[in-house]
Amino acid sequence: MTSEAPASEAYVWVWLPGCGEPVVAGRISRDADLLVFNYGQSYLSRRNAISLFADELPLRAGLQRPRPPLTMPGCLRDASPDAWGRRVIINRLTGLKGQAAGAAELDELTFLLESGSDRIGGLDFQAQADAYIPRGGSQATLEELQASAEKVLAGEPLHPEIDRALHHGSSIGGARPKALLASGDRKLIAKFAASSDTYSVVKAEYTAMRLAALCGIDAAPVDLVSVSGKDILLVERFDRVAAGGQSSRRIMISALTLFGLDEIAARHASYEDLAEIIRVRFTKPKQSLRDLFRRLVFNILVGNTDDHARNHAAFWDGQNLTLTPAYDICPQSRTGRDANQAMKIHGEARQSQLVTALRFAPACLLDDAEAAQITIGLVEQIAGLWGGIADEAGLTDVDRRFLWRRQFLNPYAFEGVGGVLGRLARWAE
Repeated sequence: MTSEAPASEAYVWVWLPGCGEPVVAGRISRDADLLVFNYGQSYLSRRNAISLFADELPLRAGLQRPRPPLTMPGCLRDASPDAWGRRVIINRLTGLKGQAAGAAELDELTFLLESGSDRIGGLDFQAQADAYIPRGGSQATLEELQASAEKVLAGEPLHPEIDRALHHGSSIGGARPKALLASGDRKLIAKFAASSDTYSVVKAEYTAMRLAALCGIDAAPVDLVSVSGKDILLVERFDRVAAGGQSSRRIMISALTLFGLDEIAARHASYEDLAEIIRVRFTKPKQSLRDLFRRLVFNILVGNTDDHARNHAAFWDGQNLTLTPAYDICPQSRTGRDANQAMKIHGEARQSQLVTALRFAPACLLDDAEAAQITIGLVEQIAGLWGGIADEAGLTDVDRRFLWRRQFLNPYAFEGVGGVLGRLARWAE
C-alpha cells in the first residue's frame, strides 16, 4: 500500500450551466466515519451559483451531513469512480495483484483525488481551492489502451505513460475496462473486451444500443471498431456540451441518489419509485414516463438485466431534473430459464417478463392499450431489425445463436402474455 497518509479533505469544483471553466463550490471533509460538505462563501456569493443537488446539499452556509444511511452525499458519490476505476487506482497505488488487489481498501477521498478529472457529470475534486489543475491522461492509441486494460485485469504493473492514459478513464463508472478519448469535438468512452468474456460482450452491447436508437429510444450514439483483432465499443458522451468554443459539462444525478440509497440498499430501488419522482420532479414528465416504460420493455426484450439504479440518471441544472439518454444497455449472459431485472418493476416483482412490465404501465400514466401498442411495436421492430444490425456488428454464427432467443426476445419474456398482448403469444415456447 502507499505510505502516504490518507487525505482529510478535498475541494469540489463545478461547471455551472453553460460555463466552460469550473469554479470551486465547496469542501468535502472527513468527520469520523462520514464525509461532510460545506459550500464556500465565495461560491454562495455568486449570482449564478446553484446547489449541487437541492435534495441533499441545498444552497446555504454551514456544515451539511449526508442523510442516513449514506456516509457521503450521493450527488458527490455519483462523481466517484466505480469498480473499474477503483481497480485502476489500486493497481497504480499499491502494486497488488489478483485477489489481493480486489481485497485492497482505500478511503473514498483517495479515490476522489486519485481518479482522472474528466469524470462523468459536472464535478471534479482537487486538493486545493485556489487553482484548478486537471488530472489528465497522456495520449495513447486504442491498441495501447486495450493492452493496458488487459494488464490491469491480470494485476500486472503498467508503463508510467500508459498508466497515465488509462488513469484518465479511472473516474468513470461501471465494472468493465474502459478509457476516455477525444476525436475532434467528440468526447468518447472506449469499452474494451475482457479476457474473461465468455461471449462477445462488446458486440452484444453495440447491437443493443444500435437497436435501441433505431427503435426510437433516446440512446447514446455508438460505434464499433476493431483494433489488433479486438472489438472496442465507442460511446459518445452526452454529459459534454459546446460552450463558447469550450467544452462545458452537465451535472448528472443517478437514480440511486434520487432514491436516497447506497449500494448496499440498491436492491430496494424500483421503477415505480423512479416513475413517481419523474411525475413530481422532472421536466416533460409525461414524455419522460413514456420513455421510461419503453426503456424497461426494451431491457426485458434484449436481456439487459443490469438496469440497476446507477444505470438510470438525470441532468441537474440547479432547478430541474431531465432524463438523460439511455446508456449501458448490454445483454447479460443467462444460463437458466428465468431472469430478473436489477430494479423492482411492480411491487416486489422484478421478473423479466412483459406481463410484469404491463402492470407497471399505469405508473407511467399509460393505459393497457397504449402500453400494448408500445410493447408490440418494440417486439416487431427488434425482430425486423435484428438481421441487419447483426450484420452491421459482424456477429458470427456462434454469436447469433448465443444471443438470438436467449438474450434477444427470450421466450421467458413472453410467458403469460394474453389479452392486449395476445398477438405476441407466438414468441413464447
